[in-house]
Order: sequence, then structure tokens, then C-alpha cells
Amino acid sequence: MPGSVPLTTCLSPAVYKMVCLLGFEVQNQFDLKSLLDKENQVCWGPICEKVSYLSSGEGLDYAESVRKLGPLCDAVHTHFMSMPYEKYEETFHNRLQWTNNCELFLTALNSLKSLDGTKISLHLMKITSCLERSLGDVYLMIAKDCPFLLRDLLASQELAKIFSQTVMDVLRVFLGSPLSLNLRNILWHGFVSPYEIPPKYCSMLLLLTAGLGQLLQSWLTNTEMVLVHRPYFVFSNLQEMTDFPDLSEKVLSVAKSLIEKSKFVLAHMVPFWIEAITAFRQGRYGDCAIFLLPQLETGLRLAFTTVNGCPERMLTAESNSLYTTFDEILAKLLNDESSNRLPGTLGEPVMEFLWDMLSHQEGPRVRDHLSHGEIQLCQFPKQIACELLGFSIVLLHKHLEQDSFHTEDIAELQPIFDAVESYQSRYHTIALVQTQVLKCCESLQNWDLLPIPSLGHPNETKELQDNVDPTLSFHSEIEQIISLLHLQENACFTHEDFSCWLQTDKWLVSIKELCRKNISTLYCSRLVLEAVGVLHKVSTQCYQVSANVLCTSQIRYEQWQNKTLRSRQRQNYQRLLCSIRSLSTALHLILTIVIVNLNNIHSICEKAHLEYQKYLKYLKSILQYTENMSTCTSPEKNRWDEAIQMTSRIMFKIKTFYENNKAM
Repeated sequence: MPGSVPLTTCLSPAVYKMVCLLGFEVQNQFDLKSLLDKENQVCWGPICEKVSYLSSGEGLDYAESVRKLGPLCDAVHTHFMSMPYEKYEETFHNRLQWTNNCELFLTALNSLKSLDGTKISLHLMKITSCLERSLGDVYLMIAKDCPFLLRDLLASQELAKIFSQTVMDVLRVFLGSPLSLNLRNILWHGFVSPYEIPPKYCSMLLLLTAGLGQLLQSWLTNTEMVLVHRPYFVFSNLQEMTDFPDLSEKVLSVAKSLIEKSKFVLAHMVPFWIEAITAFRQGRYGDCAIFLLPQLETGLRLAFTTVNGCPERMLTAESNSLYTTFDEILAKLLNDESSNRLPGTLGEPVMEFLWDMLSHQEGPRVRDHLSHGEIQLCQFPKQIACELLGFSIVLLHKHLEQDSFHTEDIAELQPIFDAVESYQSRYHTIALVQTQVLKCCESLQNWDLLPIPSLGHPNETKELQDNVDPTLSFHSEIEQIISLLHLQENACFTHEDFSCWLQTDKWLVSIKELCRKNISTLYCSRLVLEAVGVLHKVSTQCYQVSANVLCTSQIRYEQWQNKTLRSRQRQNYQRLLCSIRSLSTALHLILTIVIVNLNNIHSICEKAHLEYQKYLKYLKSILQYTENMSTCTSPEKNRWDEAIQMTSRIMFKIKTFYENNKAM
């Protein structure tokens, strides 16, 4: 931990003053009747007039605005705390509908009345993310592309046209830049403890949200427009998340003990960790993730600042610097271009898990989706919560004092330790290529199961026999290519008839072995990422070609059996039947080239610039071939003769490339 004095807050002095003190400096009593009229309509005038602007005219005076809004927030909070839930629901239910999550804003009252800082903080995180999502939906009614960040939304002219600029300025005081209260960011990035944010700011956000609904309804009525909400994000490929064991009650009990002893946890953040385990026990997996993610960031920030010797970065940033967030924590280099020492401390499997879960575009990117309100929390997957909590337990243990835990308790956690220590990336492009190649292999195996029509008429038999097997046109090229691959790439091939080998079970065994190899994915160079990107596209197109052949073959077979094929369609189907073996062999070869190149991908960093450009051009020629094949084999085209001709040409190009680059 940085410094010799225990860290009691992660808020810098200026931010602490803004969040915890300024809103209490003015003690004037405020008449709530000026905020809510007799019909409980929100009166924006008295709220907006408390917003102050810099004398230079260059923007908001956030500090003065917070000071002036403090008494209003006190009045609203007092009113809500004395308000029965039924009355609160009756008053604000309709005006909260625009959020697409009315229940969230209604149940916030229960959290406020509980006086439990962890529950209030949880609700604040949910409310701010939901507000961002809902305001984005409103924005999209009059614009095409929605800004990614909440602060950009609040500064947009589009929303100002609907709600007015002064209303948007009020929201910016609470949720805007680092100069403001900035409630969303300091919560989601794990800078505030459960009792540092005054509950009155949560109450005020509830009132402001109802007031926004009131203004929006008026605007919708006048414009006759309809608010349409974007669909929630749904996690896919959950079946791949099988690395972590389920967390038993015993494991959860041990985890609770770890929280109290681990240096990974700041003392004032302990309640968040305890609530994460409680939420998991209760099946509230979305809440569990919301509690965990900011605390993971806080713990990793603590480790980051310790190993890199920059304790000042543990605190919230001032306006002239950036927060130390996951982006900086996971980066290879620090701002001064020196090496980040954290990856070496945590180890590659831990870093790969973090990149998978948080950053890779094809991964779940849990924090992004949750913090931007894109997930329906009641449907948050248990698998993801289990992985996050299991991973967190490993980090808790990793930062224990030596010999401070019972051996039997450690044994209980061993399956989780093993899962993390053996973790390999699932969502880096390299891993995606491995997965896609295996998927292609499974698809190609189905070609052997394709039904072949019985040729009852002699003319039909003659037509089929007249189509010579086109494999002969590039049989020798395939054999030479496989031989060159075997010699040059250290592939796990046996010495035998290589072209026949492509159609045997031995080929599938070899490919699976290559796909299981652990290839480093951490901080790949630009050259590696560029080449892997091409390989990924090639494997994707190969799968599409295979799917096209399977689909067309099945359809044409049924039409043949039902005698519904026209003469030209029948001839086309016969050409397909005669091409299948050739295309199968070619696709097997392309997949072999993809996975062999993938396993040798890091060696391209040793190539000279010109040599690399030739290599990339070669890969792109294969990509162009597979893209053209995807088009030719589509049900709409069915150009089988053209597909064979293209295959013959690419085989010659591949053979020529390997012959010219024997030293590669």
C-alpha cells in the first residue's frame, strides 16, 4: 500500500471537498413547495436558477452550483424520507416510465430509507447507468449516432433542444465532467467508499429523473413522436465459460475471511466486497458484478501504484490529469513510456483473463455493458458472476500476508487457483481463429454425411460420369504444398501421402492439436494483429463456404428426389456433386495453412519490412479466394465450375509462394 499511513479515502482533496463538503456549506432552509406544485409536478425554474456560471462565460461554475444546490437536495431528501412508498410510487410512477426501468427508480426509495451506504451506492450506480442509456434513446429520436459517454450526451445540443440547456446544465453538475460531482464515474471506477456520497444526491437524482420524464412527455405530445428503447445487450457463447468451478457455500465463506485479511482490499471498501458475496448467494448476479467490478479496479489500482511507485495515482484525478482506470492498469506502458510492472507481477493468465473480461471486442466487456446501462440485470448470467467472483478470490489470496490462512481453507480454493493458472484467452483474435478453425472442421465433417441421389436413369448416370473429377488438376500442387508446410513450419504432420492425409482422421487429430496450443496473446505487435486479423477472416469465410455447400446440397437432393429440378438445375447439381471432393480437399488445406501460420505468428516480427509485406499480400490473396468462393458457392450463385477454376489458381499461388520463400 502506498505510504506508511493507511489510505482512508481514494478521493483527492479537491474531489473530496466537492463531493462531501460543498453541498453542506449553505444551510438555508428551502421550501419544497417551490420544487413540487400541488399536482406534484417538478418545477424546474427554482432548480435551474441555482446553477452558476463562470464570470468568464466559458462554462459552469461547478463548485458554486453544488453549494447553491445543497439546500435543495436536503429538502428533497427530507421529503422523500418522510414519504410512504405507496405515495412515492403513485406520484412518480408515470414520470419514470421513460427510463424503461421504472422499478429501479421506485425501489431506490427503500435503499435510501435503509440508511445503508452500500445499498444506496448500488442504486446510484444503477441509476446513473440507466439514465445514460435512456438519455441515449431520447437522443436517437433526433440524431443518428449516440455519443458513447454520458458527459458528451449531457453537453449535446440535441438533448438541449428537448429539455432546454439550463436543465442539461443541472444534470452536468451531478454527472458531468471531473470538475463536477461526477457521481457516475467516481462510483463506477471504485473511488468512493459506501458512506462518502451524501444520500441526498441520490434523492435529487430521483427527482430530476421524474422531472425529465415530465418534460419529455410534453415534448413527445407536441411533436407526436414515440420514444423507442434500444434492445438490451445479451451475452453470447456462455457455453464457452466453463473454466471456473461453481462456487460452493464453503468457498464463499472462505472468501469472506479473505476479504478481511487481504491487502488487495482497502479497509473502507470492505462493505462492498461483503455485499458482492451476499448478492451472489441470493442469486442477484448482476448486483454481484456491479459491486465487484469497481472494487477489482480499486484493488488493481492499488497493486499498480505500488509496483510502479506512483502512490499519487491511487486517488481521483484533478481536472488537469486522467483517472487511473482499467485502461492504464492493463496497458503495456506507463504514460512516460516506461514499462508497466503490474503484468509481470500478476502473471500472463491473470492479465489474459482481465483483457478477455473487460477489453477484447469479442469478449463480454462486462464493465462497459453494465456501466452504460445496456444489460437487463435480472437476466445477468450466473456464469459471468461466478467467473468474476472466482477470479477476485484468487486476487484476494494472491495479496495475503504469508502464512496468514489455514491450509484446509486454501485447499478448498485450489480448483479456482488451477482455473486461473491455466487460463488461456478466449476472446483475443488468436483464440478466435483457433475456435473458428475447429468450427470449420466440424462443419466439413458433415460433408461426408451428405446424401447422394440414386441415379435411376442411364442418361443421368452418363451425365455424372462425364464430369471428370477436377481434383486431378491440382492434386500435385496440394501434395507439394503440404510437404513444404511440413518442412518449413515444423508442423505436426506425418510423412505419408499428404493429399490423402487431408481427408483422414489423422488430419483432424493434427489440427485439433495445433488449435490447443497456447499462443501468447498479451501485447501482440501491430504486425501480428494485422496478420491474425486476415487469418480470422479467412477462417470465417471457409466456414461460410462449408455452410453454403451443405445447405445447397441438402436442398438440391430433396428437389432431385421429388423430381422438381429443371434440366439446368439438375446439371448444376451434378457439377456440385463432382466438385465436393475437390472443394473439401482445398478447404482442408486452407484451414491447415491458417492454423500452421497462426502457430508461427510471432516469428513474423523477425521479418524484414519487404518480406513481411510479401507475406501479408500472400495471406490476403487467400482471403480474396475464400471471399470469392463464398460468393460462388452461395445458393443464389451455384457457380461450381468457376469455384474449381479459382481453387486451381490459388493452389498454384500458394505453392509458388512457399517455393519462393523456403527460408521463411
